[in-house]
This record gives sequence, structure tokens and C-alpha cells, in this order.
Amino acid sequence: MTAVKINARDIIVQIEDDTPESWLAIEHLASVTINRGENEETADTTDYDSDGAYEQDIMQRGANMALAGLELKDHLTGVLLPGRARVEEMAGEDKVGYDSHARIRFRHPMDTQWKVWDCTVSVGETGGETNAKSAWAATITKSGKTTTAAVA
Repeated sequence: MTAVKINARDIIVQIEDDTPESWLAIEHLASVTINRGENEETADTTDYDSDGAYEQDIMQRGANMALAGLELKDHLTGVLLPGRARVEEMAGEDKVGYDSHARIRFRHPMDTQWKVWDCTVSVGETGGETNAKSAWAATITKSGKTTTAAVA
């Protein structure tokens, strides 16, 4: 076995379309950052017998994924690319309660399993300064436990 460094840019991120198990690539990402400690909650278990050392138990695990890139639209119609459009749709004002849930899956090319999250989606800031291209960002927040699926 040879250990190799993984290119961040090679990560594949997909969001499920309206049809179950139909996946759309989230196109033209410039940054994907996974935070496996987001929404983690702890309980302080320190007591007199701890001899002055802090102790804790983790009571809740969480994770999120920050996506970023440039804002892209068809130059004639203004339509978003399919994966980006689905992200925007799932972050829409009408997506509350159960309807706010989506599914994403992600992996690196050498992985044999997808990591699959039930999640909620929030779109971040867009725009930029005078001589910049318009930025696009979204945050995917995991809801429940991670599952896996074989790469077909």
C-alpha cells in the first residue's frame, strides 16, 4: 500500500433530485470544506474527584459542509446549472419542516463508498466587489447519522 495525498478539488458532491436515487452533481465548486465537529454538544462531567482536570462526555455529534464557487447562469436564459438549481431549490423559503430535508452524497474518486447525509441546505452570500466575479456559497448541515452506499 502506498499512502497518497488527496486533492481537495477531486471531491465529488451530489444532491438528490426529486426522483429518489437520482443524483445531480453540484457543478463548478471552488471549495468544499467538511466540518465533522459542527453542532457537537458536550456535557461537563468534572467533579471533585477529577483532581482539577476537566472531564467531558460528548452528548451529540454533528457535521456540516461548506460549498463555495462562482455564481454561474446560462448566458441566454439565466437558468442555473441542474445541481446548483437543486441546491437553491432546497434552500428556498418554502422549504421548512420536513420539506427542508434533502440528501447529498460525496466521495473522493478512490473511495468505494459514498457518504450519504440527510441534510438541510442554506444558501450563503452572493456577490462581490467591483472587479470580482459574483460568488456563490451554500452550507449543508447533516441531520441524523451518516449512511453509506456502494459506488456503482
